[in-house]
Amino acid sequence: MAKSNNWTREQTIVAFNVYCKIPFKNSSKTHPIIIKYANIIGRSPSALNMKVGNFGRLDPELQKRGITGLANGSKLEDVIWNEFHGNWDDLAYESEKLISKFQNKTIIETNDINLDDLPEGKDVERLVKTRVNQNFFRSSVLSSYYQKCCVTGIEIPDFLVASHIIPWSENKEQRMNPRNGLCLNSIHDKAFDKGFITVTADYKIKISEVIFEHKENQAVADFFLKYNSKKISLPDKFFPNQEFLEYHNNNIFRG
Repeated sequence: MAKSNNWTREQTIVAFNVYCKIPFKNSSKTHPIIIKYANIIGRSPSALNMKVGNFGRLDPELQKRGITGLANGSKLEDVIWNEFHGNWDDLAYESEKLISKFQNKTIIETNDINLDDLPEGKDVERLVKTRVNQNFFRSSVLSSYYQKCCVTGIEIPDFLVASHIIPWSENKEQRMNPRNGLCLNSIHDKAFDKGFITVTADYKIKISEVIFEHKENQAVADFFLKYNSKKISLPDKFFPNQEFLEYHNNNIFRG
C-alpha cells in the first residue's frame, strides 16, 4: 500500500508550533527553523513552509493588516487553529511533547531542562511543563519581534526578555498567550515589571513621573527619557493585546 501523503494531526500541530516560532515574513523553505522541523516530522521544507503559510491565512491579526497568508488550506488546519488558538497553554506543551516524540527523545532532553535546577519536593511533571511552556512563550514573543527589544532595538539574545504585560501571577489563562508579551531588554523589562514604564494602547512608550524625578542623571535620560512618547517597534505578528496594555496602564504603571 502506498504511503499516504496527507498531513497527520501530530504533524499539523508541530507546524502550528513552528508558525509561532518564526517571523511570518521570514518564513521560507531555506529558513533554518523550517529545515530543522521539516526533518523532525519527515516533511520537505517546502511542504512545511506552505503549511506555515496556511496558518497565516487563519490569523485575524494578520488579516487586519492585509496579510492573508496562502489562500488554500486543509480542514485539519482549521481544526487545529480553533482548538489551540486562545488555548496557548495546551498548544505549547502538547506540541513540544510531539516534537520530542518525533525525535524519540524526552521533552526534558529536547528542552535542555536540568532537573537539578528544579526545586526539590515539588511536582516534577508540573514544573517541567511550566519550564517547557515558558520556553515556548519566549520563542514565540522574541521571534515575533525579530529578536530585538521593541524599545531600544537591542538584539543581543542574552539581554532579551519575553516580558508579560499582565503579570504571570495575575492571569493564568493568558500566561502563554504571545499577545501578552513584549520583547524587552532586561533593564526595560524590570522597569516595565515594576511600573516605571508602560506601553499605551496605541503602542507608545510612557515613562513614569518617578523616573522624571531623576532627569538630571544622564544615564536615566539615555535609558528612559528619550523614549517617552515614542512608538515601540511593532512585531511581525502577535501584536500586544490592547486590553492587556490598558490593564498594565491602570494597574501596574506608577503614573
